[in-house]
Amino acid sequence: MERDDVKKGFGASVRASRKCLGISQEELAWRAGIHRTYVCDIERGARNVSLQNIAKLAEALEVPAASLFPEDDQLASARMGGDLVDIILVEDNTREAARTLEALKFIANHVHLIRNGLEAVKYLFHPDPARHPSRRPPQLILLDLRLPGLGGLEVLRRVKADARSASIPVVVLTASARDRNIQLSRRLGASAHIVKPVDLRSLGRVVPELRLQWALIKPPEDTAMPRH
Repeated sequence: MERDDVKKGFGASVRASRKCLGISQEELAWRAGIHRTYVCDIERGARNVSLQNIAKLAEALEVPAASLFPEDDQLASARMGGDLVDIILVEDNTREAARTLEALKFIANHVHLIRNGLEAVKYLFHPDPARHPSRRPPQLILLDLRLPGLGGLEVLRRVKADARSASIPVVVLTASARDRNIQLSRRLGASAHIVKPVDLRSLGRVVPELRLQWALIKPPEDTAMPRH
């Protein structure tokens, strides 16, 4: 799916949802706290929409954010492909993992959940060729700092020390903005941090720091992650 197609599809979904509510563009703009011209541009498919504004529009339209993104065969197959990972989420807390997956389900081809640090390292550097015959590097790693066994800081250190993964942005997840490990994670190479829970607004705040595209919806590529 080309980016212009995504924008047009998103705009059409916003327009259809707005009409279902029976509200004008002005009313939608007021509810979402954004400018009416911005809403008009979105509905025309002429605006790159930030994650924060996607969240605002979904809330104003009273629909799940995921419903505003159209499916096509290519995108659907990309989401189903277990080896096409855009985001790795390393989180041991079941509730936090579920909330994060819900927030991310429409902005990436696939989000792979890993429950502990050892499994994260194994997944990145020692994949099973039978299960993962071809794998491209993830675009983003969301890494909980407090993991059982191998801790988040050690996972981060290994990611940034290995040439195969050093360039992958890592966002550390923490329960408190006062966590002293936040500064240490920055020194180890983390790009940003998010105080849990992770949602579109919190992710939207760090996306500019990561220099990612306006959305992570992309067709599969043929780039495979190197293996030993």
